[in-house]
Amino acid sequence: MIKNSKKSTPKLFYKRIVLKLSGESLQGECGYGIDISVTRSIASQIKQVHDKGIETAIVIGGGNILRGAETSKNGIDKSAADYMGMLATAINGMALQDALEKEGVFTRLQTAIEMRQIAEPYIRRRAIRHLEKKRVVIFVCGTGNPYFTTDTTAALRAAEIGADIILKATKVDGIYSEDPLKNKNAKRYIDLSYIELLNKQLKVMDATAVSLCMDNKIPIVVFDLFKEGNLKKVVNGEKIGTIVRGQ
Repeated sequence: MIKNSKKSTPKLFYKRIVLKLSGESLQGECGYGIDISVTRSIASQIKQVHDKGIETAIVIGGGNILRGAETSKNGIDKSAADYMGMLATAINGMALQDALEKEGVFTRLQTAIEMRQIAEPYIRRRAIRHLEKKRVVIFVCGTGNPYFTTDTTAALRAAEIGADIILKATKVDGIYSEDPLKNKNAKRYIDLSYIELLNKQLKVMDATAVSLCMDNKIPIVVFDLFKEGNLKKVVNGEKIGTIVRGQ
């Protein structure tokens, strides 16, 4: 008797992820605004992860267009400056959405500030359903409130949608004791606890975001997005960058 043999599907290391992108990641070498070639390269990397069957949500910043914290220092009311920064994230989200759809990836743009002509309002259950239908969901406009960073948004959304991990994409290969671009002797950490990250006052994420991740037991991986293949390696469980988790 011949038995039918079926190839087993490899078990995914992560089922659902939140990818945190800074606005600066889209600007490339331009120093400002959106570099379309860089945005398409990032979209291509996201597609590779999406094609593995991993449910992918993205939180994006707006620092390549306007940073609320810096704008408020120049005399604009803090709340107004933060709302301006939130609107900048919507522009970046639309650019990334376009790049992903040109890669053949179905997406949904969800915003914490209602703007029906360009995006859905953020609704937790709807976001989860989109992910279950294998659509990439891009969250923009932060939490919809001033005084909160997009890092905090990533932690909040990860907790709300039940993500397995937050992947914080940067231009350096992990968390360092000091800025490695300014001090070549800066120490790179491979593994940190949430408490160590807070106590050492390492500025990779704000304290509110780290505390949210700690309370909800969501690990964070900080890695270099611009080294080819790194995103795919991270979701495969390879030791890339620095992982932050419980003790």
